[in-house]
Amino acid sequence: MPDRKQPSFQAVVRDDFALVDQCIREQLHSDVALVSKIGQYIIQSGGKRLRPLLVLLTANACGYNARGHNGKNHIPLAAVIEFLHTATLLHDDVVDQSDLRRGRDTANALWGNAPSILVGDFLYSRAFQMMVGLDNMRLLNVLANATNVIAEGEVMQLMNINDSSVTEAQYMEVIRCKTAMLFEASTHTAAILSGQNKKTEQALCDYGNHLGMAFQLVDDLLDYGGDAEAMGKNLGDDLAEGKPTLPLIFTLSEGKPEQKELVRQAIEEGNGLDNMETIITAVRDCGALGYTAQRAQEQAQKAITSLSVLPESPYRSAMEELANFAVARTY
Repeated sequence: MPDRKQPSFQAVVRDDFALVDQCIREQLHSDVALVSKIGQYIIQSGGKRLRPLLVLLTANACGYNARGHNGKNHIPLAAVIEFLHTATLLHDDVVDQSDLRRGRDTANALWGNAPSILVGDFLYSRAFQMMVGLDNMRLLNVLANATNVIAEGEVMQLMNINDSSVTEAQYMEVIRCKTAMLFEASTHTAAILSGQNKKTEQALCDYGNHLGMAFQLVDDLLDYGGDAEAMGKNLGDDLAEGKPTLPLIFTLSEGKPEQKELVRQAIEEGNGLDNMETIITAVRDCGALGYTAQRAQEQAQKAITSLSVLPESPYRSAMEELANFAVARTY
């Protein structure tokens, strides 16, 4: 993928990010060589690292460092979040039979399904070992609940595959669980770590939730017209798997009869790639991409509004910038 200048919302916590990367490398160690090899491969494969970034930005926006809290627990917390996310990616790629992620071969394409699943399990268990080390029952509770909800969301999505009757409300619940929940857990745990009051804690939960929703909506939008090289994945992956994402759901509701029938067949038969260009034209012509972008923008604005509880700071500004980036990106 092409190199990009580090966005300012990442640069503001550059030093913390370096410490998170160091923590991740240390915690990936295993006496079982294949565990370390696959773990290092997937962690080093790039990605936006938005979830650990949210921990760092939120903690700093809440004054965690400035208040002289004991140690730098936001660093291992951010690493925990990244391990949880990476574990879900390893499992997702097996479930989806994906062979490309972030422009590189997936772990299951290189080593097979069984090692990928088992290393995903290792990352989950290592994350929980690190959570215990933080010695904070509220953090453990939030992350345990989030992990459970994410698993439920993945099962819900699996159940929806090849089902053309999925509604927008059902779709929104799936992405709330499978994607937005870890965004929310990132900001929620950082707020807890920083000792925020209930009002601020809830507002930061809301920020993470709305940001995660916006992010997933745009991801689903880009499956029909993003930059494949920049995204590092194949366009039309969701279409090929028969996933009823919002652009398709909207087309089924608002499209012309022939557009509806085309999309219905693509979802139910999983043959979307055979007619990809025609389907992309259909979802564009009926306004589905514009509608999805509008819904994402609404979520991003709600995220920004939630930040009003925080004092002005470079970190709050970075969180606002991140919300705008989530909907403006092309990868």
